[in-house]
Amino acid sequence: MFELKYATPPEWAACVVESMEKFLPDHAAAEKKASGMAMGMISHYPDRRELVLSMIDLAIEELSHYRAVVRLMDERGLRLLPDEKDPYVNRMRGAIRHGRDLYFMDRLLVGGIVEARGAERFGLVADALPDGDLKRFYRSIARSEKNHQGLFIELAERYFSPVDIRDRLEELLWIEAEIVKELPIRPALH
Repeated sequence: MFELKYATPPEWAACVVESMEKFLPDHAAAEKKASGMAMGMISHYPDRRELVLSMIDLAIEELSHYRAVVRLMDERGLRLLPDEKDPYVNRMRGAIRHGRDLYFMDRLLVGGIVEARGAERFGLVADALPDGDLKRFYRSIARSEKNHQGLFIELAERYFSPVDIRDRLEELLWIEAEIVKELPIRPALH
């Protein structure tokens, strides 16, 4: 497992808790996109048995998170919003190298980093919330994201050397840290 190079400022979680009506639709969109990303990996790498089976499970789990967030929104009278481009994810995608194997390795490592950031941020939300169902929900989501972080790294280890993974992961973690430092504090996952 790895650690992120930059910690989200505590002000971010305070902003989210104060504006859950804005955060929940963004969270729902992120879960839906994560499920779609897993399905995209299956389409792109149908010959990688371990990846396909793992991504099926991931897509289903992310879709169940999407359903849970939509239900939370419905209880609060909130509606889904049109999808927007996620500047964080787009910039992380921009760091992915070209070339079949390089692209594949980077997609897996970026997937792990994005999940790690999700685990960190959902954990911060859980810590900032008062005791209750919503706090328990976000603790559970943070644990799930942490597991997904591990899944992407384990998959990378099936296909690439530990040295190559370590070196590239370190580079990507520093890139990610710079991206997160520049993110505005707003009630959105990224």
